[in-house]
Amino acid sequence: MRCPFCNHEELKVTDSRNATESNAIRRRRECLNCQKRFTTFETVDLVIQVRKRDGRYEDFEQEKLIKGLDAACRHTRVSREQVRALAYRISMELLERQIREIETTELGEIVMKHLQTLDTVAYIRFACVYRRFKDVDELKDAIEHVKSEEAHATEKIGD
Repeated sequence: MRCPFCNHEELKVTDSRNATESNAIRRRRECLNCQKRFTTFETVDLVIQVRKRDGRYEDFEQEKLIKGLDAACRHTRVSREQVRALAYRISMELLERQIREIETTELGEIVMKHLQTLDTVAYIRFACVYRRFKDVDELKDAIEHVKSEEAHATEKIGD
């Protein structure tokens, strides 16, 4: 690892602790050359291949998942910490399955399942991109589906 300020290789760790909700290790580091401090996070590296729609394979990257979740959750009540925690939960779910590859479609369904319980707007945004809605009617159908599931869940609570 190199200092992000001066690119020097010699660093020291000044503090190390668990990061909240993401099961990562948070480390404060100090450059021995410029004495500037910065934070790094260490997480589990999953070795899972994602099979894309066009047949290509890509490595699963939790950061890429976070970017997609961030886009879906932008301007909602979902915090950055919640996005990171959700990405971690999804990553751990994949790790627990002990799989080496997953289809993009299956991964998208997992993400949508989690987003639907977290925030309806984020779920709809993600579904628009993931399911590639071709017209407004497909979007309306997705919204109606969410509304009916919410009404069903409310009825169960009232029983």
